[in-house]
Amino acid sequence: MKRWIGWLLDLYAHPEHGLMLWLLSDDGRRLCLRQDFPVTFYAAGPSPRLRALWQFLQAQPVRVELSRTERHDLFDGATVVLAARLQQAAALPALYQKAVEAFPDLTFYDVDLHITLRHAARYGTFPLARCAILADEEGWIQELEVLDSRWELDPEPAPLRIMSIEPDTDPMHAEPKQILIRTPKVNISMDVNGDPSALGSLEHLLKQYDPDLILTSRGDTWLLPLLLKMSGEHNCPLSLNRDPGGKISYRRERSYFAYNQIIYRGRQVHLAGRMHVDIHNTVMYHDYGLAGVLEMARVSSLPVQTAARVSPGTGISSMQIVTALGCETLVPLRKEQIERPKTTTQLFREDMGGAVYDPIIGLHSDVAEIDFASMYPSIMARFNISPETVNTEKPTASLVPELGMIVDRDKPGLVPLTLAPLLEKRLKLKRLLLGLSQWDCRYKGYKAQAAAHKWLLVTCFGYLGYKNARFGKIEAHEAVCAYGREVMMRAKEAAEDMGFRVLHLYVDGMWIKKPGCTAWEDFMPLLDEIQARTHLTIALDGIYKWIAFLPSRMDRRIAVPNRYFGLFQSGEIKTRGIETRRHDTPPFINETQMQVLEILAKAPDAAHLKDRLPEVRALVHRKQADLREGRIPPDRLVVHQTVSRNLNEYRASTPSAAALGQLEEAGKSLRPGQSIGFLFTLGKPGVRPWDLPGPADPRLVDVKRYRRLLMRAVNHVLEPVMEMEDPLRAIEASQLSFFEKIFV
Repeated sequence: MKRWIGWLLDLYAHPEHGLMLWLLSDDGRRLCLRQDFPVTFYAAGPSPRLRALWQFLQAQPVRVELSRTERHDLFDGATVVLAARLQQAAALPALYQKAVEAFPDLTFYDVDLHITLRHAARYGTFPLARCAILADEEGWIQELEVLDSRWELDPEPAPLRIMSIEPDTDPMHAEPKQILIRTPKVNISMDVNGDPSALGSLEHLLKQYDPDLILTSRGDTWLLPLLLKMSGEHNCPLSLNRDPGGKISYRRERSYFAYNQIIYRGRQVHLAGRMHVDIHNTVMYHDYGLAGVLEMARVSSLPVQTAARVSPGTGISSMQIVTALGCETLVPLRKEQIERPKTTTQLFREDMGGAVYDPIIGLHSDVAEIDFASMYPSIMARFNISPETVNTEKPTASLVPELGMIVDRDKPGLVPLTLAPLLEKRLKLKRLLLGLSQWDCRYKGYKAQAAAHKWLLVTCFGYLGYKNARFGKIEAHEAVCAYGREVMMRAKEAAEDMGFRVLHLYVDGMWIKKPGCTAWEDFMPLLDEIQARTHLTIALDGIYKWIAFLPSRMDRRIAVPNRYFGLFQSGEIKTRGIETRRHDTPPFINETQMQVLEILAKAPDAAHLKDRLPEVRALVHRKQADLREGRIPPDRLVVHQTVSRNLNEYRASTPSAAALGQLEEAGKSLRPGQSIGFLFTLGKPGVRPWDLPGPADPRLVDVKRYRRLLMRAVNHVLEPVMEMEDPLRAIEASQLSFFEKIFV
């Protein structure tokens, strides 16, 4: 027997040898170990149908141990089920698909669960967990002990070897000429269409350096498929997999509708024995980087390769599955609960969403922004709101403000059990971040971890009402909203009772002001009072020197809840709903609007904002001259929009449809959910796709249109400062900018 201590790198099912576990041991070796890991799935339904399923499974070529037992269903309680146990986990996917097709009337449980989630529930493992393993001479694991927890703030980091591979340009924009390969000590390049012997250099580097993680750019959709194709054509081995007997697995590309938008996921390439992450085919990599991806994998128990590519919703669902398996609760194949029938009156009363008070339009000084820390998840955890605990016999709205009466408090629910440790870890991280300098070596990592937690917690509320959530229930979703509305009303009443004016209220945040309150300590009594009335943690997000709430662009009399900008006392600028926050804003205009805000930020207070206008005018005149004289690089003028449908489904000739048609003619196609970039140009069709072959001609850029976009962005910032009646409408009428009318 041999005892090993190290970090768990990878775990996957093998067709013949149970599970394969890769361990990065403390002595630096990468070990491939095996483990017996039988899996069980269940089925429930009428006894005759379960008997037929029994006979069906007995007739399959895969050996299955069958029995009848009793298990706990989250909604139905104790349930008699048929249990089917397989020795080889790799055989389960094909078997359960046959069973589901043959018996669609039965309810199946624990069938499509990722093997890492089953392992996490049984042994407490997760990616990069510190483990102590006792194995025999042939590498079969006899004992496995996890030495740390998913919830540790400062786990001992694994000394991962990372190799990056990327093309020298975006393949969609132009044909790459070289592939760049980097390790901490090596920096080489290989020609895409050059000598095939370059593959030998890459193979040598893979063998010699033996990376744990291959970080690529366009690796899923272009790079790795190209390398594998070249390897096959030239009969040159390429050890992308660390496991020589393992297979490279692929996930097909797809477009789907979620979160009120079309989302595209490109083809995926997953490796065995080492990890592959394509930074351009991940969900949140550009928000929290590799540290956030590793934290997402850690808390969700999903493999790093999977955690990088799935949505936070899949992450929170995986956490719920691990919790359910740990509590010996059945995990249904699909959602079985439906919304209870409601009258129109009940729908209006119960499904009202979050509390929103429109802001008071205009410029305000010395405004504090306070918000509840992860309010909806905190409500779920604090008040035990979960699909199985909500009392559906009574309308939720009639029980508010009598908080605590709409749910069963006797036993913790599945959702609160899942969220409680994640909330605790996030709050600890936020406290640590408050006391750290941005130059502290821990700051960046903590920030990335907190961002990963934020997206998981934001998603968990929506998943309660999501139509396909295994543990979703719309009444639980409505209950959270009801609690949220009551909490915000109590917070508003507390603020008004203490003499504060509420300028704006939005779901979980509130903007308030009071003469003489300009420092943090001035707001502490109010925060204590709100916490006493609501039993939830609330914090001061910051105090603005000034903040501007903007009106609707269509009707200046209408306020927009999430369209504002302001300057914190710390010097940080915060914007919402304006060009700097829009994904379709050209970089040149985004940059200019932010520069205008930075100039205004130099004013000591709101009363002196107008003193900064001469500097703003000089900046805008320079930008207009640069635009007029062609000094702005074309790539700084590219507009990016999401393709919402296939080309033949567009009925109006929108800019994105025109650009999509030109790409199709050039032999390049995009699927719904992908991003298309284009320039506004003179003449018809008025746009030029950025990814057309050849460089864009700067002389064809529609300068007049970009000038209008520029001035509109500037006007949105200057409008509350100048306190004019309707500057934007004046621009459209005269083709002159509001700025020019004032200063020229």
